[in-house]
Amino acid sequence: MRFIIIPIFFISILLFFSVHISPANWDYTGLLSLLIPVFVLLNLFLLALLLFGRIKLIIFPIMALLIGWKFFLVTFQWNVPDTETEGFSLLSYNVMLFNNNWESGREDRILNSIQWAKENPSDIKCFQEFYQDFTTPSRNALKIIGNDGEYEHSFLTVDGNPRKRSYGMAIFSRFPIINSGKVFDNRKNNGAMFADLIIRQDTIRIYNTHLESMNIRAADLDNLQGIKNQYRGTIRKLKQGIQMRATQTEILKEHIKNSPHPVILAGDFNDLPYSYTYFSLREILENGFEQMGRGFGFTYNRVLFFLRIDNIFFNQVLKVLQFNTHREVDYSDHYPISAVFAFPE
Repeated sequence: MRFIIIPIFFISILLFFSVHISPANWDYTGLLSLLIPVFVLLNLFLLALLLFGRIKLIIFPIMALLIGWKFFLVTFQWNVPDTETEGFSLLSYNVMLFNNNWESGREDRILNSIQWAKENPSDIKCFQEFYQDFTTPSRNALKIIGNDGEYEHSFLTVDGNPRKRSYGMAIFSRFPIINSGKVFDNRKNNGAMFADLIIRQDTIRIYNTHLESMNIRAADLDNLQGIKNQYRGTIRKLKQGIQMRATQTEILKEHIKNSPHPVILAGDFNDLPYSYTYFSLREILENGFEQMGRGFGFTYNRVLFFLRIDNIFFNQVLKVLQFNTHREVDYSDHYPISAVFAFPE
């Protein structure tokens, strides 16, 4: 038994520390971290098994679980929201181009998704994969969501014709936007932008980000045959995406560290909570789900439903009062997430 338990212990420790090694330096760390949930469950199983057997060996799964306790915190939470304190709200939503990339005949979903984005009451709205069409009034998302001037906006065009049809990222705000800019983009579908807002005599910098996509079609992994046919390409795409996100994360962190204002970072990170991306940002920022989330907080709305890849991070200068995953909103392949913040007294 010890020849199984001890190797599992050391492999677990290796995996648990792999999230602190950048895949840009050693690309396999990103793939190794995907095994963390498996080994957490394996240590739980060994712990239960050894309670009725060789009690001396139980120290190994106990130590592994204590060292890996942070992975429980990023996986599941059951917090009680603060509804007594008044604050300002922020929405983050990958809108999947408002369904404009879907098959024809889905005009209702296009219009309904734009309408939902308009009617959501959040004070600040961050959209990824934002589609803008100046040629069609019913799809002019900047005008519709801006609600005739109720929201100021900043739009980062990633691709397309910025005067006709384009897509990218957008930040809408009920508060004045005094500055905005680009952190990076890769001219495909991903990028990061920021906007500085005046909120009750304070200035807050809002980052909206969409890190490198995995470029893996969930439909290809929907059955055993699909997995067999696609596994080599899937591993290659995972590896490339992990490396690119590590590089983008370093650019983003450096920009955040140089921010003259408190920061909220929202978006689609395309990485699990067991990744270098997540823990690297967690070194300098708090996470809204960890502080005020409930349940598992899964944000992906497709076959791989157990993924939480959308996040809202923030400086300790701020206090998060509420955090919600809007699983009732299914227009996109991502669920919207939102949080309410306040300035500590």
